[in-house]
Amino acid sequence: MQIGGKKLIKLNKNELRAIRAGAGITGTLLNAILKGIDSFMDVGRYLGSGLRRLIGGKLCSLK
Repeated sequence: MQIGGKKLIKLNKNELRAIRAGAGITGTLLNAILKGIDSFMDVGRYLGSGLRRLIGGKLCSLK
């Protein structure tokens, strides 16, 4: 059988079990997770500052 011009090879059950996929934590995945956490922290920081200014009555007037 051929798909896209490449011949497929039939593997037995033991050979199929021996296949290992790249399911580890890579630098790219770790970087994306850390950026997501950083963005979440920034949103919390902005909301906290806004609430503190609102409660403290230190808002700038909109003229």
